[in-house]
Amino acid sequence: MSDLVNVAEMFGQNVFNDAVMRERLPKSVYKKLKQTIEDGKELDPSIADVVAHAMKDWAIDHGATHYTHWFQPLTGVTAEKHDSFISVPNAEGKVRMDFSGKELIKGEPDASSFPSGGLRSTFEARGYTTWDCTSPAFLRKDAIGVTLCIPTAFCSYTGESLDKKTPLLRSMQAIDKQALRILRLFGNTTSKRVIPSVGPEQEYFLVDKEKYLQRKDLIYAGRTLFGAMPPKGQEMDDHYFGAIRERIAAYMKEVNEELWKLGVTAKTQHNEAAPAQHELAPIYAQVNVAVDHNQMIMETLKKVAGHHGLTCLLHEKPFKGVNGSGKHNNWSLTSDDGINMLNPGDTPHENIQFLLVLACILKAVDVHADLLRESASDVGNDLRLGAAEAPPAIISVFLGEQLEDVVKQLCDTGEATYSKKGEKMDTRVRVLPDFDKDVADRNRTSPFAFTGNKFEFRMVGSSDSVSSPNIVLNTIVAEAFKEAADELEKAEDFGMAVHDIIKKLFAEHKRIIFSGNGYSEEWVEEAERRGLPNYRSMVDAIPALTTEKAVKLFEKFKVFDRAELESRAEVEYEGYSKAINIEARTMIDMAGKQIIPAVIRYTTELAGSLGAVKQACPMADVSVQSELLCETSALLAQMKQALKKLQEVTEEAAAMKQEERDKEAAYRLAQAQAHRYHDEVVPAMEALREPADKLEMLVDKELWPFPSYGDLIFEV
Repeated sequence: MSDLVNVAEMFGQNVFNDAVMRERLPKSVYKKLKQTIEDGKELDPSIADVVAHAMKDWAIDHGATHYTHWFQPLTGVTAEKHDSFISVPNAEGKVRMDFSGKELIKGEPDASSFPSGGLRSTFEARGYTTWDCTSPAFLRKDAIGVTLCIPTAFCSYTGESLDKKTPLLRSMQAIDKQALRILRLFGNTTSKRVIPSVGPEQEYFLVDKEKYLQRKDLIYAGRTLFGAMPPKGQEMDDHYFGAIRERIAAYMKEVNEELWKLGVTAKTQHNEAAPAQHELAPIYAQVNVAVDHNQMIMETLKKVAGHHGLTCLLHEKPFKGVNGSGKHNNWSLTSDDGINMLNPGDTPHENIQFLLVLACILKAVDVHADLLRESASDVGNDLRLGAAEAPPAIISVFLGEQLEDVVKQLCDTGEATYSKKGEKMDTRVRVLPDFDKDVADRNRTSPFAFTGNKFEFRMVGSSDSVSSPNIVLNTIVAEAFKEAADELEKAEDFGMAVHDIIKKLFAEHKRIIFSGNGYSEEWVEEAERRGLPNYRSMVDAIPALTTEKAVKLFEKFKVFDRAELESRAEVEYEGYSKAINIEARTMIDMAGKQIIPAVIRYTTELAGSLGAVKQACPMADVSVQSELLCETSALLAQMKQALKKLQEVTEEAAAMKQEERDKEAAYRLAQAQAHRYHDEVVPAMEALREPADKLEMLVDKELWPFPSYGDLIFEV
């Protein structure tokens, strides 16, 4: 059987895409559905039955027996309930395969069984999933068979969003409306929609599955809670972009093929900086589709790993001492007729529309830096941000030399008269062709960097949904566009007014621009002088969701109301507490049941051999054995004391519960408990890890109870 893969034939074969719809739907129905998908028009319910029938027939033709409303609750992962297509048997005991428009449009999962932050009580169970026709349905083929997956939104009985998709779609509506106002100001009468597009780069680790199953911390927490660094880490820089090993290459090949079948444009693959770390990047897609695709990517990475005896780790920091994993969120704005509003052109100083868009984005990021930082907050990211491997926790914007110079000209003189040009790259080798360099270098330490025709938000964690950062980006930029459009639409002299507003916005918000080393302590001090916020942890960042500024912003554009924002903050506090509680209890379990018994066995054997040597040869030098026994015993005592402390503070933090009262009391409790875990439990975990990692370097490897870092990251 040939190993050749025809990507063109394979791509999208498991997707109910435009080609399938055009083939299987009546022309009138196809036209109405396309108007909803492409023009954002309201879905005509009268076509639902026809679409459902066509979708069902197509799915059955591919072997499907079940369908599911595939949605993204506030758990951070996807959810689904499967129903078969079979109908009630007739008098002859036969069944038909049915799927109605009502079943396509609406599902009814239990809303109280998902995180809701107090929006739904336990007894208030009803929730709804509703079809997002702008993200195509797809087929998933696995051990359960073939399932038709229908991307949906998820909301409560009373209308609040309980998912990651509903507010994302709302934010897309907001920026579409305001961006069109900007285009109209510059005489564009042809564009009908402006759509945010995103290309999220996905980093991940791969470890051997058998070794993974020997580590409770990887199983329960997704990261190693104990582990000493091996003699070699990533300091040789030999893994980054290195040759891909056969086992990993076979895995990547299957991942690509699975994703291509699902219509996911998996394009780039390579080894990342840390040993056992890799990256996959797709081509850009409409933001809600890109969010769905990223969930498919994460699910596929994990599923396929098992086929190769591997386990995929999506945690932001699975190994202490080597690079963690992020997910760079490449964001841009493109009209339905192909105009990229973030394209500066060859002479950006003359591109007034681009300069206005750029000025508005700088304003949005400066005014709402706290929200943008919060949108990238998750438990694992606390271990990664600002660790000289990822952007700092301080939001700043990198523009590059050319654009910075244009901004400087406008701020200094009021006019921008030129744009710096890229030079020729001269390699000083005759056989190598010269080529044009980019106008500016990149800055990998910047959290929000302009990279030619898009902004790359580099703070997002590898395990996190990219929905939240894009909800924030869409909404804060929509606000800046609205305020600019409100002013410019009333101007008598548009040319003068747009020049003045661009200059004003650059002058007021240039403090957010930074092109230097974001890893340096000097930048931390400089950012403080500039008045830029520095939220070092998730629990410090969460309050940004419920400030009056945030409530006003999101309610203005109908993305969230106050109750939805407060519920999300409560969910995030609770999620933080639960995650740290699991980690702490896992450490207690591993320390008490595995590490301490192993060290006792080692010291007992060491003491026995020491006595035997003394008895056999009283004059023998046993200073090494004695010193090792003393050092190990001292660390064991330190570890036992740290274990006791961790048990105490974990129990105290977990005990912070009370009977459900009003929502405000529940919110305050969730906040206080999260701070308790952050301020007391996390330091106690670090105190327990320190002696344990030192003991790993002393105790006989044959006695150590689980695989080491070297076993995990170098033996894949």
